[in-house]
Amino acid sequence: MLLLIAGLVLFLGVHMLTTARGTRAALMARFGEGSYKGLYSLVSALGLVLIVWGYGRYRAHGYTPVWDPPSTLLPITLILMWFSFVALVATYAPGGKIKGLLRHPMLVGVKAWALAHLLVNGDLGSMILFGAFLAWAVYDRIAVKRRGDKGATPSGFASGDAVSLLAGSALYAAMFWLHPRLIGVPIV
Repeated sequence: MLLLIAGLVLFLGVHMLTTARGTRAALMARFGEGSYKGLYSLVSALGLVLIVWGYGRYRAHGYTPVWDPPSTLLPITLILMWFSFVALVATYAPGGKIKGLLRHPMLVGVKAWALAHLLVNGDLGSMILFGAFLAWAVYDRIAVKRRGDKGATPSGFASGDAVSLLAGSALYAAMFWLHPRLIGVPIV
């Protein structure tokens, strides 16, 4: 569990650093933009490795059930996960209604992903992992709003919307095959 928590502290901690604009600017001035971004990427990658490794070890050796989620939450989770994939793809798709309505689609996608997993995983490690990501995404959205970043603005239906819907749906469908192979847990 300590590896998981250390990974979350590193990964989410460095991501929270971006909301501290003064500190971020001072670090960029001190190290240079390229070095700052390289170090940021390195710490993020290390945090992600520790999260994956720590969560895997926890599931294998320290799984701690807290509650038994009802099976009636699975359909809600499946819808949230599809929405999450569409939102994540919309982050990188050019313009359109989806990106504009969500304003910050990456944060919306992370929130939907984390909430979906919290609904169907009743163990301590999952609550820590997905709860931390949900808390970070909520915090980051508040920080973005406070600094006046309104995000993308809605426009008419564009090719980015089609890409978001099609690629997001394709990734969602692929997860039914990938999830058991990568995570070791079937979706349904």
